[in-house]
Amino acid sequence: MATGRTHRPATRSRGIPEATVARLPLYLRALTALSERSVPTVSSEELAAAAGVNSAKLRKDFSYLGSYGTRGVGYDVEYLVYQISRELGLTQDWPVVIVGIGNLGAALANYGGFASRGFRVAALIDADPAMAGKPVAGIPVQHADELEKIISDNGVSIGVIATPAGAAQQVCDRLVAAGVTSILNFAPTVLSVPDGVDVRKVDLSIELQILAFHEQRKAGEETEGEAAVPPVAPAGTPATADGRKGPDGDVPAVMPA
Repeated sequence: MATGRTHRPATRSRGIPEATVARLPLYLRALTALSERSVPTVSSEELAAAAGVNSAKLRKDFSYLGSYGTRGVGYDVEYLVYQISRELGLTQDWPVVIVGIGNLGAALANYGGFASRGFRVAALIDADPAMAGKPVAGIPVQHADELEKIISDNGVSIGVIATPAGAAQQVCDRLVAAGVTSILNFAPTVLSVPDGVDVRKVDLSIELQILAFHEQRKAGEETEGEAAVPPVAPAGTPATADGRKGPDGDVPAVMPA
């Protein structure tokens, strides 16, 4: 089985835009669901709806893969699953280390979707000596002192950082120095890495703040909509010069001096 250290995806050399690369996992997830239901073919409109994009963008993305589908038939589901998996590098084994086995790190270790998507959790690493040897998701936690040896022994090129913010950069530096070239960062901090190292940041608090912004804006639009509706005066109330009505008759538009 090939490992991540010796085989790398060809997306950059083939000139596939980063935006397209970011959408490929969405297509793969939708296609995998179709495959599990034994659906043989899918139209661009159906697949785009399932992936949450528009069909024109999907067809453009697939053109970079050299796949245009068959007019009147659509896309072959199994073929696209293989093709996108190959483009993403998921037809090989990618050993991954998770550093920081607190609540989040333990949850990641217990996530069952890694193995089915081409990733193998090779090691769990933590700086707390009390954690050493304790099994999490059936994998014994190893001490951070062993980080470099673990990466070398397992041919790891992908590291996951789930440490507190204060420790993240030091962990990142050690991962990079040991040969890790791709990092998934869950720590609430921005990491500094040299050229040639890719970092993807996952910050749940930022995502929640973005949702809060949209909720606040929706609430503001509802308030503005209510304010835009003029109050309705009781029937028979006389109107003022500017269209307003008072309880005791007309209210002058301009009061006399």
